[in-house]
Amino acid sequence: MGNGYAGKILKVDLTTRQIEEIPTSKYEEWGGGHGMGSAVFWDLCEDKTVTGDDPKNVMTIMGSPVSGTLVPGASGRTEVQAIGLLGYPHPWYTRGNFGGRFSVHLKYAGWDGIAIVGKADAPVWINIVDDKVTLEDATDLMDMDTWKTQELIWDDVRGSQSDWSAVGGSRDGGRSTQLPAVLTCGPKAGTCGPLTALIHDAGNAVGNAGFGGVFYSKNLKAVSVLGTGGVEVADTAGLIETRKWSAAYAWTGNAEDPTPVTGSWQQGASPGQAAGHLGGTVAMGDLRANACAACPRSCKVRSSSGFGNESMCVEALLNLSLDYATNGAPTDATPRVADMSNRYGLNAYQLSAIRDWIKALIKKDVIGPGKQIDTQLPIDKMGSVEFWEALSMAIIDQTDIGPDLSMGLVQAAEKWGRLPEDLADGSLPLAYWGYTHHYDPRTEAEWGWGSILGDRDINEHDFNFTCYWTTSNWALLGVTPPITAERMAEIISKKMGPYSDPMNVDYSDEGIYSEAFAKTVAWHRHYTRFYKQSIGLCDWYWADFVNPYGPDFEGITPEGEQKFLNAVTGGGLSYEDGLEVGRRIWNLDRAIWIMQGRHRDMEVFPEYIYDSVGVKAATPYVMPAFVDGNWIYKDVNDRGIDRDKAEEFKTRFYTLEGWDVETGWPTRSTLEELDLGYVADKLEEIGKLGAA
Repeated sequence: MGNGYAGKILKVDLTTRQIEEIPTSKYEEWGGGHGMGSAVFWDLCEDKTVTGDDPKNVMTIMGSPVSGTLVPGASGRTEVQAIGLLGYPHPWYTRGNFGGRFSVHLKYAGWDGIAIVGKADAPVWINIVDDKVTLEDATDLMDMDTWKTQELIWDDVRGSQSDWSAVGGSRDGGRSTQLPAVLTCGPKAGTCGPLTALIHDAGNAVGNAGFGGVFYSKNLKAVSVLGTGGVEVADTAGLIETRKWSAAYAWTGNAEDPTPVTGSWQQGASPGQAAGHLGGTVAMGDLRANACAACPRSCKVRSSSGFGNESMCVEALLNLSLDYATNGAPTDATPRVADMSNRYGLNAYQLSAIRDWIKALIKKDVIGPGKQIDTQLPIDKMGSVEFWEALSMAIIDQTDIGPDLSMGLVQAAEKWGRLPEDLADGSLPLAYWGYTHHYDPRTEAEWGWGSILGDRDINEHDFNFTCYWTTSNWALLGVTPPITAERMAEIISKKMGPYSDPMNVDYSDEGIYSEAFAKTVAWHRHYTRFYKQSIGLCDWYWADFVNPYGPDFEGITPEGEQKFLNAVTGGGLSYEDGLEVGRRIWNLDRAIWIMQGRHRDMEVFPEYIYDSVGVKAATPYVMPAFVDGNWIYKDVNDRGIDRDKAEEFKTRFYTLEGWDVETGWPTRSTLEELDLGYVADKLEEIGKLGAA
């Protein structure tokens, strides 16, 4: 009887070209994904203070025990970790993940993850077919885009066979009809490292951190995997029954009507939302739902036009507002621009920051031919394919202002002498560590705290879908809320285990600095580190707090997480046990950041976040809030973050986590409680262990 694990992790030393196996059993206690990745990084990266492009940097690509199984919103997720290239004032040890089918093939090939060390002496790509692993010549691939690279690797692995091909040695006699799952960087990723992404299939991206540049710095173009095996789970019948049970909580929909029946209620995503991001059927033609492996939600689309396939959210929205402003309605420019960012392997988050920054600089009349920022880019044609193509090629080919932008936007602003002004007034929208402003910490407080206390914009929507999108849509559409703010707060609080507090989601002006809100942030850091990033539960599917299909509006968290994981592994892990593993992972990551130079004094927002004028969004920003003794839905988009109260919040959070409040460093007692005594020893050795 299996437990979901393949039993071994692949270690590829690019410098020596040696292929080794690491027993998964050595790291099973970390769950999978991020937990395993951080533990492997700790063991293999001898100097954790190196830069992201240093050959000593270690990159991990990890699946989880549920990869390749029927667990919805989890089977196809893959976690990637390394010291990144994007970040200010330091490119921290960081993470990203992506969907699709890569982790499925990795598991079917017999591997739980990959650790990549060193640097090849010539360009290579890693070719994994079941238990056979080789390094192939990538000389002719390094300047190719991500789509062409994948097509050539598909042909190389499968040869000329178009149907069943004999490629491995496992199930079905080692035959497969599948194309290899390929993860690759874009053309010339070394020249624009901080702005690069990794792409799998058409539009599954590891967008942040500059991991495409990390690949390139290792002379690595791609990793390809084709598996012909399977996954042995502990309780097959239990897994199927749990999936059937969870289906009652989900919109099932159909291909002809890709819109949830609840309309304004945002529970994750839908094909209708993907189409809306991309400009809808007018620009894309007929649509059909598209999903990651084994996921019933199908939040992406495939289009008859061929544009925008697998694109979702940030790359899909990259051009939409400009398209409206330029053309008065969506055109095929929007899905084509989404395709462009994926094909070139450029980080759509950073491209969106460049878009907003250029718009602000145009208003200030400082950018254009012969102006302070001298550029020949067609900035008068923003919203067009021509503009985005010119911008992308300037970055990739290092022409015009491309070399400056490709250093990172903070660095470009410093070079242009614009950093203090543009960061202070929000023209340069970088809210966390040089990462693009995503959800606003002045309103979406748990997002802000989690990001500034971590390594990057968290991009975790657990509270966001319910406490902002749902409630704000009710206000925008004039819908009478079907549940009260008090009931919403009650449901969410009871699903937070040992962190439960009646005031957990009080987004009032005072509530976001409270002890209860510190518990919310702690739950979020620990839950996501384990259940999302280590077990691989998709951010657009989990956590399921408030659900219109559930009894009395209650979703499947925490029962769902526990039922699915234990059906696969056969273990008896409780929901609370998982949160504690997440706390352990969070503290291990914290130790790595401290070794890189992290201190409490660095964990501050840019100046514009402290602006008392606040967000002033054009649409309502309605959140549950406890005001004058009552729970209400309150529009909170007119406030800034109070600097002194933010410092008080940090003290509350550090105390809750068992960290030194003066430095933000974990104490020995905290680390030893988490069986991380060896981490405490290392921090003490370098003089960075928190005072008891």
